[in-house]
Amino acid sequence: MAKRMFDAIASALGLLLLAPVLLAVAIAVRLDSPGPVFFRQERVGRGGRTFRIHKFRTMHVDAPSQGPPITVGVDPRITRVGHVLRDHRLDELPQLIDVLWGDMSLVGPRPEVPRYVEHYPPEMRAKVLSVRPGITDPASLEHLDEATLLASASDPEREYVQVILPRKLALQADYAARATLASDLKVIARTLRAVWGR
Repeated sequence: MAKRMFDAIASALGLLLLAPVLLAVAIAVRLDSPGPVFFRQERVGRGGRTFRIHKFRTMHVDAPSQGPPITVGVDPRITRVGHVLRDHRLDELPQLIDVLWGDMSLVGPRPEVPRYVEHYPPEMRAKVLSVRPGITDPASLEHLDEATLLASASDPEREYVQVILPRKLALQADYAARATLASDLKVIARTLRAVWGR
């Protein structure tokens, strides 16, 4: 209950205080390439329920038909503004809307697309999907350079499914078992340091 209250208040304040930044990014995305400002995609949330996540669009509109859902190296599908947004994680800011609506939390396992959730072992699926997905979590902090790692793989998608995804799931299951409001605040602080460091 305390976590949900914290999420609702923090996301509302975040959207209010960051409104000028959100507006500036939205204008930059719209001017940079044709297409909508937001990228909406189906993700799997708590209890296996699907929802549509909000992100600033960082790729060309035809990107989904040009490759897998993962980003590999300097992906040619990414726009000029998209590179900047991804480097500073600004494309994630609209997910505060998802937090406010209750589909997500500030901290929780990153929500995956159904395509990759199908690869979750049953016991891991139950643990990871027992909590709301989040904007950040320990697993995502440990894999900030995931795109670079995948770029060196002969088959990036197989590398993601067979190597990176199991590592993430282990960290996410551990988070789900131990999460507290205090630990969430620490993850948020680590995330802000990581973003500012970039």
